[in-house]
Amino acid sequence: MAAATGLTKATVSSLVDELARHELIVEAGPAGNSVGRPGQALRLNPDGPVGIGIEINVDYLACCVLDLSGRPRHQAVTLADNRDRPVGEVLAEAAGLVDTALDCALAAGLPVAGVVAAVPGLVRTAEGLLASAPNLGWTQVRLVEELSRRGWPPVSVENEANLAALGELWFGEPPRTDFIHVSGEIGIGAGVIVGGELFRGRNGFAGELGHVTVHPDGPVCGCGARGCLEAIAGQEAILRAAGLPPRTGTTVATPAGPLARLVERAEAGDERAVDAVETAGEALGVALAGMVNLLDLDAVLLGGMFALLAPWLREPVEAELSTRVLGARWTEPRVVVSRLGWEAAVRGAAGSVVNRIVQNPAEHVRRSA
Repeated sequence: MAAATGLTKATVSSLVDELARHELIVEAGPAGNSVGRPGQALRLNPDGPVGIGIEINVDYLACCVLDLSGRPRHQAVTLADNRDRPVGEVLAEAAGLVDTALDCALAAGLPVAGVVAAVPGLVRTAEGLLASAPNLGWTQVRLVEELSRRGWPPVSVENEANLAALGELWFGEPPRTDFIHVSGEIGIGAGVIVGGELFRGRNGFAGELGHVTVHPDGPVCGCGARGCLEAIAGQEAILRAAGLPPRTGTTVATPAGPLARLVERAEAGDERAVDAVETAGEALGVALAGMVNLLDLDAVLLGGMFALLAPWLREPVEAELSTRVLGARWTEPRVVVSRLGWEAAVRGAAGSVVNRIVQNPAEHVRRSA
């Protein structure tokens, strides 16, 4: 470490001692084959501070505890249609999941450094505000204020698609350092990674792929506009086109759920099911081609519901990208299926707490002193 940083061995030893004292790193045995006293390998402490992520989505709630090594120490999911429920009721149920996660961390002797909430819609992160979530029917919800009343460690809020992209970057198998992660749920969101960093846009609203117009005269979207991608390739639109009930599904596939039945029908070669998914794939490919042309991205990562439907969705997406992306004649963007699936956002939420510690351990040390 001294050689890599240019610091003296004494300075490195002092800093290492301080990080170890605050349980951020541990020794992992002798390292190297140097003459004389061997150096000690260091690693992030898996029993050090952890982060908690809570995802509030349209049809489920999920919670996750991650340690400094990125390993999940606790996970839970509750399936529910949250659109017709009062905000307070949904937040109370989400808080119950976080309370259980806090108890699990306490029982394991793991200090909790923070809680991050992942939500669908436009988020003003600095203000702790969910400005608009059309699919939930929520507007101007001060989430951080509401959740901070419970006496938890520091709470923050971020768009779920952004956190899903970061979850893939940190804990999945990201295809490149420049990619777009598109998550199919009741709505459709995207997180854009450029140069290994999340692209947020001026107001933090970047990535609202679901509200890109693909058919100007198409069906009315939940946002009020016509022909949005979400109205054509969202979960309910696909289920409806396949002849399945649209309002009782969940992106977290269950054996009896409509998504599982959609997959079963597609696997059996049901023409209506396959056509519904392929039509969605064509619309998704059109929207993604615009993003790739605009930002010159290396790859597209299919997450959420789209990961489940990839066997039928991937080919039409690739066909549209091949036709519509100008640079495809030289370097065609890859289409990759997420390994994390629906877990990406809640992992990204918990991981953002961990990442803050890793990126700025001095700030964590100051706060915990």
